[in-house]
Amino acid sequence: MTSITILIPTYDEEEALPATLANVAALDPPPDEVILVDGGSADKTVDLINASGHRLIISPKGRAVQINAGVEAAASDVVCILHADTILPVDAIAVMRETMADPKIVLASFTPRIGNGRRTRWGTTLHNWAKTWYAPLIFRPHLFLLGCRLLFGDHAMFVRRADYLAVGGCDPETPVMEEADLCIKLCRRGRIRMVPRFVHTSDRRIAAWGPIKANLIYLKVGILWGLGARKRLGNSYPDIR
Repeated sequence: MTSITILIPTYDEEEALPATLANVAALDPPPDEVILVDGGSADKTVDLINASGHRLIISPKGRAVQINAGVEAAASDVVCILHADTILPVDAIAVMRETMADPKIVLASFTPRIGNGRRTRWGTTLHNWAKTWYAPLIFRPHLFLLGCRLLFGDHAMFVRRADYLAVGGCDPETPVMEEADLCIKLCRRGRIRMVPRFVHTSDRRIAAWGPIKANLIYLKVGILWGLGARKRLGNSYPDIR
C-alpha cells in the first residue's frame, strides 16, 4: 500500500494550526507520517507542534526551503504538502492513494475552496480553478499542449517523493509561486491533475485586503512570475496571519 506523509510548512500559525492538526488527527485512514517544518515562528506555533507529538523540523524561513527540507526527511512514497490553514476531507488519504495509483499522474492537488467557515469566496475559488488552465496556456503554451497544468496555491498538493527529488524540488530562490515552478519541472515526467474534491482554505488574505485588491495582487504576482521576475515576487505578496 502506498505510504503517505502529510507535510505542513509553518510560520507564525498559532491561530490556524489547532484546527489543521485536529483535522489531520481525524483523517480516516490516517497518514503514515506527519511532519511540520517551522521557519522560525515567534508565536506559539512550535509549542503547538511539540504538544501534538508530530515530528518537528526547524528550517530557515521560506516555503520552498521548508518544503524541500520536509520532503527530504519524509519516509513515505507520497508527500502531501498541506497549508497550515487548510482542512482536508476526512477520506483524503484514500483519495491520494487512489489518485497516485495511476502511474501517469506525477503531481495532483485537491480543489481549494476559499472561505472562512461561514462563507465561500466563490469568485476567487472559481478564478483559482480557471488559472490552472489559462495560465499555462498563456505563459507556457508549448507545455500546455503536452498536458501541463499549473496548480496555483499549494494548499494540498501531493507528489511522489522520488519524482520530487528527481527534479530537484522547489527552487529555494523563489519566495512565492514555488508550486508553479514545481509544476513546470514535473510536467515533463507525467500528468498534473486537480482532483474534484474540495479542501477548505482560509480567506485571510482576502479578508485583509478586500476581494478586489486581493485578486489584483494574485493577478500581478502571476504575471510577474510568468515574465520571469521571480525574485521580486515576495515584495508583492506579504505574509498575512
